[in-house]
Amino acid sequence: MLNEKTQVIYLHTASTTTQQGADAVGTKLGEIMNAEAVPLSGLSGKAIAIDAFNTLYQFLSIIRQPDGTPLMDHRGRVTSHLSGLFYRNLNLLENRIRPVYVFDGEAPRLKAPEVARRRAIRDAAYEDWVVAKTEGRTEEAFKAAQASSRLTDDMIAEAKRLLDALGIPCIQAPSEGEALAAQMAREGSVWASASQDNDSLLYNCPRMIRNLSISGRRRGGRSRTYKTISPEIIDLDMNLKLLKITREQLIDIAILVGTDYNDKVPGVGAKTALKLVREHGNLEEVVRAKALAVDFPYNEIRQIFLNPPKQDPPKLKWSEPREDSVCEILCKEHDFSDSRVKSSLGHLREILDSMTDSSQQSSLADFM
Repeated sequence: MLNEKTQVIYLHTASTTTQQGADAVGTKLGEIMNAEAVPLSGLSGKAIAIDAFNTLYQFLSIIRQPDGTPLMDHRGRVTSHLSGLFYRNLNLLENRIRPVYVFDGEAPRLKAPEVARRRAIRDAAYEDWVVAKTEGRTEEAFKAAQASSRLTDDMIAEAKRLLDALGIPCIQAPSEGEALAAQMAREGSVWASASQDNDSLLYNCPRMIRNLSISGRRRGGRSRTYKTISPEIIDLDMNLKLLKITREQLIDIAILVGTDYNDKVPGVGAKTALKLVREHGNLEEVVRAKALAVDFPYNEIRQIFLNPPKQDPPKLKWSEPREDSVCEILCKEHDFSDSRVKSSLGHLREILDSMTDSSQQSSLADFM
């Protein structure tokens, strides 16, 4: 049994297979969007709304043994997500970054086929993983295991408990978490939204941060080498100016290349979609001019991004970690090393206590 007390945790970069697999899809706009790499320290003092489901799937994907076996406790319960949340958030807090996690609510009706597709991919990938692991094909097993990652209701509840014990606020979105995170960033309650999914930009997020949860030195699965992954900031308004398009046109481009609510138009990538929308103005005119066979309700999809459900986010409040509660969840319930967890919390305390001048407060409660 793989558990945190006795086994090495292997952190791999999220592979292309994983990004195209069960739950890390999103809209493929990377070819046309400009991103600026920044060190983690460059985000010091910023409040950042984090796409909770996206992040949890990342941890479930990358925190595994070489044969794809996830971190588990003695009862066989997966704990990769808890390990990722604990150690990564301590790293964020030590860099004076203020995370807030936004959890998905009810998905839009049009997402049902995509949800079913992802479930089928996970089921098939799980079967492939079992076969590859049995046959000793380690590399293939790891890739299949990544694509088979599942996020259960129990995992979500555990994640919320741990975040609360760490003093990090959680918010439940009425629908897609990215939409509420984008609203919070646009309204100024947070500085940016963190996700790997470009849909955040379609929801009008002014700044999107990629790689926040996986930045650092990571091992590549196939090459067996290590590479450094840095956070990247995508400034929406700046990109729209550079591309000479509106946000509405960006949404139309996204629909052409495929979203969670529709398949892509065959033969149309991001650069081609950009050219078509610039030339014809909007999706309706592109469809008419090119006689495209479109069998999805693109105006309804457009409205999902333009008018998502909104809510008044609660006042954000961070507090110092409750060590006893953190140890209860991780060590007593899930077999994490008590000394390692306490040492990590103590390291955070030392860093916060070292912030003694007027610009660096001496307690987490103060700096939050």
